[in-house]
Amino acid sequence: MITLKLSAEGEMRVVKSIQDVVRLWKEGPEGKIALVEDAGTTTLAPVLSKLAGVVCTSGALGSHLAIVTREFQIPALMGTKLETSESLDRRRVVIKPEEGTGGVLLVSD
Repeated sequence: MITLKLSAEGEMRVVKSIQDVVRLWKEGPEGKIALVEDAGTTTLAPVLSKLAGVVCTSGALGSHLAIVTREFQIPALMGTKLETSESLDRRRVVIKPEEGTGGVLLVSD
């Protein structure tokens, strides 16, 4: 039986381009949670297995990114609606996916 770690805490990195992934790779992706706007499995591929978590503003439980994060046992939130206009880059966050389709993204002050 596989037990999935259902939450993650770390520093968020907003990933919009390959250059963002290269920067993340150079600084070290360990302990980081990536925020992507589009289901970015290919974009995140070089760092995905080292991330503490992933938050995606699109996609669903059947999307490629959701499937890959489950296989790597990486906590992920898919189709996340963000209710803030401030930048989340480099902010301390906690993600708490729930069994099924829900979850919570908590942002520290």
